Amino acid sequence: MTLYLLDALEAINNFFNAGGPVLYLIAALTFILWTLMLERSWYYFFGYQSDAQAVVATWEARKERTSWYAHAIRDKLISETHIKINQNLPLIKTLIALCPLFGLLGTVTGMIDVFTVLSITGGGDAKSMAGGVSRATIPTMAGMVAALSGVFANIYITQKATRERKLIEEHLTLDH
Repeated sequence: MTLYLLDALEAINNFFNAGGPVLYLIAALTFILWTLMLERSWYYFFGYQSDAQAVVATWEARKERTSWYAHAIRDKLISETHIKINQNLPLIKTLIALCPLFGLLGTVTGMIDVFTVLSITGGGDAKSMAGGVSRATIPTMAGMVAALSGVFANIYITQKATRERKLIEEHLTLDH
């Protein structure tokens, strides 16, 4: 079992060495992205229920719900709940957009390596040029994979947030 783990670690190390230092940035970005997405999922499945129950209980405890003041309190409760529901969603979308950009940064740095080899060897060292091309393509692929995985998870999280926002508005009924 430990031999498999060592082989896996060696393969990961070779991947990072072939892709260059930008891969570490993409890995850190992806880790932060998925940490935030898992936090949002955890909140929607476990933490949100208690928050929603508290808001509904606060609203139901009011005796009067028809005045302008009651409508303002309802709007305040809904707004506070929306803030909790939408927490970190803009940051998640920004991180998803940054993943391909970091991949492009890796492409540029890899191509600089290729041009450096070309200027030194005059194009005669194909093996060194292949290393630069590898450093150019691997970060691009890694950035795109990270962004795509984030896009699909973000669609689910955004739909869940929208659904919960609508439900809380429906639960805070107005007495006419």
